[in-house]
Amino acid sequence: MTTCRVAPQSHEVVAVWKLLATISDPEIPVLTITDLGMVRYVRQQSRGWEIGFTPTYSGCPATEYLLTAIRDTLSEQGYVPVTIALCLDPAWTTDWMTPDARRRLREYGISPPQGHSCHAAAAPEVSCPRCGSRHTTLISEFGSTACKALYRCDSCREPFDYFKCI
Repeated sequence: MTTCRVAPQSHEVVAVWKLLATISDPEIPVLTITDLGMVRYVRQQSRGWEIGFTPTYSGCPATEYLLTAIRDTLSEQGYVPVTIALCLDPAWTTDWMTPDARRRLREYGISPPQGHSCHAAAAPEVSCPRCGSRHTTLISEFGSTACKALYRCDSCREPFDYFKCI
């Protein structure tokens, strides 16, 4: 029987991951690109660094901003040169979000994705991030950004965004 082991990461690779974890999503500032699972890998190369990055969707207007933020953040700390490999396959999914990211979304007032992306076609049972009620009504498929829908809580009557399951 073969045992699979994860190779230990160097101190520098861990440091780069920590720096990437400081880059907030410009549309949802309580989440970072690592919280969202957008950083796929960090590789130290013979000369410089390669970062695997998956945007939340191909048309996301924040992609260029985030690519620049990655380069600037790493370069400012001496991790140069930086190469970013766009990883479009597999496509990003809300399944890659950390449990802590989902909790912080709720605390921020955005209902986190419900369920698994495989079941995204089914109408989700969306909970109000303020009062926790499941008595909510879809107001619009499109919220403040393309990845969110606008809901209203039928219990506390407050409107809120729902981060769609993608």
